[in-house]
Amino acid sequence: MGSSYVNVDFDKFPDTSYISIPSNPLERVIGQAEAVRMAKIAARQRRHLLLVGPPGVGKSMIAQAMSFYVERPKEEIRVVHNPQYPERPFTEVKTFQEINKEKEEMNSVEGETIDPRDAPTSVAERLGYRCPRCSFYSQPSDSICPNCNNPKVQGGVTQQGPFGDVFNVIGAAFGVQNNTERVTSTRRTGDHEEVIVYERAGERIKILDEKTLERKRRMEKKSPSKTIVPISRNPFVLATGASETELLGDVRHDPYGGHPQLGTLPYERVISGAIHEAHEGVLFIDEVTHLGNIQRFILTAMQERNFPITGRNPQSAGASVRVDNVPTDFILVAACNIQDLRHILSPLRSRIVGSGYEILMEIAIPDTPENRMRYLQFIAQEIIIDGKIPHMTIDAAKLIIDEGKRRAKEIDHKDNALTLRLRELGGLIRASGDIAVSKEKKLIDIEDVNEALQTYLPVEEKIKKYYGNMGAALSTETTISQRAEEYYFNYHDYNSDRSYD
Repeated sequence: MGSSYVNVDFDKFPDTSYISIPSNPLERVIGQAEAVRMAKIAARQRRHLLLVGPPGVGKSMIAQAMSFYVERPKEEIRVVHNPQYPERPFTEVKTFQEINKEKEEMNSVEGETIDPRDAPTSVAERLGYRCPRCSFYSQPSDSICPNCNNPKVQGGVTQQGPFGDVFNVIGAAFGVQNNTERVTSTRRTGDHEEVIVYERAGERIKILDEKTLERKRRMEKKSPSKTIVPISRNPFVLATGASETELLGDVRHDPYGGHPQLGTLPYERVISGAIHEAHEGVLFIDEVTHLGNIQRFILTAMQERNFPITGRNPQSAGASVRVDNVPTDFILVAACNIQDLRHILSPLRSRIVGSGYEILMEIAIPDTPENRMRYLQFIAQEIIIDGKIPHMTIDAAKLIIDEGKRRAKEIDHKDNALTLRLRELGGLIRASGDIAVSKEKKLIDIEDVNEALQTYLPVEEKIKKYYGNMGAALSTETTISQRAEEYYFNYHDYNSDRSYD
């Protein structure tokens, strides 16, 4: 194709496996220097972004790479049961320090465990570890002593009355244990006598002293809760194509209507949306105009930095449930094509401009030695990301670069440039790799790329090549009556030189 590779020392790279890949995700974005610079600022300053440009130029990659510069989440969001009004659960936000403190408290109420042989004899017998007849220790689940084959009947008079021992013997014979799982006693600590509780804990016995019991009582008094946005989460949330429910959250239906005994309490049925999961992180919505009027909810969440979760199905038992003040402090990265700009709601776009930046993506870069090296980096990245195809020889990579130059001229109408519609070029690389794999080659070579160039073509180009123009192609598929209709007639005037978008 008459390309020049002056000042590009390709010979020092035997193949694309020798090309270094930056560890920084934003540095892997090819040809969008201004967008990358603004993305770094937006991530550091927590500003919103609107990325405008055609598909495949790196909008998604920039949005995802921004999370590399955002601090890890520091808050966890929970929904707490409201005993007075279950349909209005509370929102609870816990910091990392508070979560660790809770874990310590939970560990502190566990108490210490001891071997049943180290417990008082009466306690070991009442909990079912020690046989009162032969003093043999075994599992409390064993109703019959494995040593003497007698029922393990707890000593003393039970609540069953004076015939308790008889009932225990009969129950043990049928495999029914009457041993309690908890024994309350006392022990002296210095001059103080404290209450102590012994509990079964598998093969061991757990001891709960007064302080541990008090902490446990405080924990039990707390209303139950459900974590809907954990602290250990990905700070990048992709919401492209999300439904209203997926975006804003919902309350699941309960066929029992949340009945305390039969159903599921409302707080347990609350589901967070993408706007809540992106709290403290990045919310990316490509083709944002496809959301239509739902854009106004995004605007509200951005302005208020919180958004309620409600039941969105009027036929559901969750329709009456509402959780207020659920945090939504996210960075919005929205993306669209140029022709869709007019469909973004004016208040939403104003909000982005007022607290962020609008970026027009580049569609091509000058054909320079430096940019050809960036193309090599792109090829190596695509091969590594795919993981199913081998690396490429440098001569084959030159063909990919030449194809990028051809597309810049024919599609982007740029002379001496390289296209940045890299998603489609990525498809060409994968097609070349699949061909090489089918031939059991260790590297993708020129032959594989040339074969892929003949087969991996947009349908519009194939139609142009086979039929000459779109009108001629359509005429072969229409009936005589259809050809008379204006819709099909207009296609005969289809510009035969029109390139694919």
